[in-house]
Amino acid sequence: MKPKITFFFILVCSIVIYSQANEQGFISAVISEKGLDFIKELLVTKAISSIKPLQLPQIEKIVKIPSLGILRVVFSNITVYEVNVSSSHVKLGETGIAIIASGATCNLSMNWYYSYSTWFSPVEISDKGRASVQVEGMEVGLTLGLENQGGTLKLTLFECGCYVKDIFIQLDGGASWFYQMMVDAFEGKIGAAVEHGITKKLTEGIIKLDSLLQALPKEVPVYDAAALNVTFMNEPVFSSSSLTLEINGLLMKARKAIYSNYHHKHRQHLASCNDLPKTLGILLDEAVFNSASSVYFNADLMHFIVDELPEQSLLNTAGWRFIIPQLYRKYPNDDMNLNISLSSPPVIKISENKIDGSIYADLIIDVLESNQVIPVICISLEIQGSGLVKISENNVVGSVKLKGFTMTLKWSKVGNLRMFLIQPIMWTIIQTVFLPYANLHLGKGFPLPIVHGFTLQNAEIICSSSLITVCSDVIYEESLNLAKLSLFSQ
Repeated sequence: MKPKITFFFILVCSIVIYSQANEQGFISAVISEKGLDFIKELLVTKAISSIKPLQLPQIEKIVKIPSLGILRVVFSNITVYEVNVSSSHVKLGETGIAIIASGATCNLSMNWYYSYSTWFSPVEISDKGRASVQVEGMEVGLTLGLENQGGTLKLTLFECGCYVKDIFIQLDGGASWFYQMMVDAFEGKIGAAVEHGITKKLTEGIIKLDSLLQALPKEVPVYDAAALNVTFMNEPVFSSSSLTLEINGLLMKARKAIYSNYHHKHRQHLASCNDLPKTLGILLDEAVFNSASSVYFNADLMHFIVDELPEQSLLNTAGWRFIIPQLYRKYPNDDMNLNISLSSPPVIKISENKIDGSIYADLIIDVLESNQVIPVICISLEIQGSGLVKISENNVVGSVKLKGFTMTLKWSKVGNLRMFLIQPIMWTIIQTVFLPYANLHLGKGFPLPIVHGFTLQNAEIICSSSLITVCSDVIYEESLNLAKLSLFSQ
């Protein structure tokens, strides 16, 4: 039920969408001049497809001729069946958007009926047929306001109009050649009907779209444990060549926001993709990723038990007899597992051309004896990693490599340990277990808030101080059924 003519605004509002007064968003989208051109072309295409066919009201004129009789002319079944636009453009103001299509043409078909009756004769003269109408030099314009109203976007229609310059009517059937000059007098009425019909169609679409915007969700599920807070923040920022929107962008758990101490650093958004001729720029503050860390940590999802290793001998005390002899003497030839849990959320730091991560974990060595799990050693790890991110469809996916790690003995039930002997084993465990596990989840990606049916293309990523910027073009799936439009890709 969503009109196709409103598609431009669905795209704008869905690319990026909690908002508390005077706060800043942690995800921003900058739609560039190229992006506006892309949206404009898409809008025109969708507007044309939504207008056709457009049924216009019947036109009738009755003229009483003194001493002669009554002349009646009727045009019915007036249908706009084709619309073409030769040029169009989008212009941004301080608080809104103007969309203008000029040089448009449209073709109409209709039935005509003519009758003439006199006062002095019961005989009525009548005729009928078909007519084709061509409208040329048509201009259509919309001026709309876009503002933040309680965390959602409010769309206001300031102006909407259609102007017809030239109209040509060609009658077919009957004695059409005889009535042609008389019918030409109806050009004004037919032109006014076209102007009113198209204006009404566009106005109805904008009203329906505003209702849709008010119903946008404030959060979007991100896999099983989290939701992305997609409430709009602050007012849209219009410049002469771009439109910028901000959303909160932090992750939440079970409708409860995780705010912690994230601070937004003021920055000039518009400079980020200037050197890249892309349609769209999406800016993600490092707080977005750190909020994800907090959500998954608080959901107790950063804990796992290792009972298989490439070096399976390391999961038996016999494999440690030369490294921790007292462990082997106390629990000879017993199986083990490794209980790994993070002691705090991972910390992600984004800087110029690089991403670093710090992971703080406790590794507990459990001995399995007589159906009992006996914790015997706990080692605290601080792992430093370097990250790599890329775009896969509409997701930011990542991977991490080991830069280094430190470890300390937190407690032991088998006495003191020679930590330098354990370090190579810890390196093996981190490389073969911990990092593959982390990369498995990072490879699933973080879904960007992109409207379903659109896909990022030829995306490039720029890392700067506390910020990841995705500069990308966008492609649209023509098969998308707008009546079944989902707000975000998953």
